[in-house]
Amino acid sequence: MHVEQDLTTTLITEEQIQRRLADLAVDIAQDYDGLDLLLVGVLKGAVMVMADLSRALDRHLEMDWMAVSSYGSGTTSSGVVRILKDLDTDISGRHVLIAEDIIDTGLTLSWLVANLESRGPASVNICALLRKPDAQRMS
Repeated sequence: MHVEQDLTTTLITEEQIQRRLADLAVDIAQDYDGLDLLLVGVLKGAVMVMADLSRALDRHLEMDWMAVSSYGSGTTSSGVVRILKDLDTDISGRHVLIAEDIIDTGLTLSWLVANLESRGPASVNICALLRKPDAQRMS
């Protein structure tokens, strides 16, 4: 596969991504000041976002990972969400912030939020770097 041949235009530069993550880190620091924050990354897409975001946050925080799938063997959603890797951390009473690289349809993420909310956290919110135009709005 020759990625260079498939790409004709850079949509977002690395500098723009880093600037946006720095802005998000400021917002997160204000929103969660003094609170017990758990940053949850959704594997595998959120790895780089989590790494860069955690470095931009000027505070101690705990991180954990989940892997979920709504895809069968292809690239079309099956509509059935499966947990491939669950959290290692008990989130009861914690403020959970899900870090995502991009919200595609929003359906899997909506399921994940409901799943995490059923575990008794103080709050569950989402921090996504990008959102596709057709993605459903998360309330």
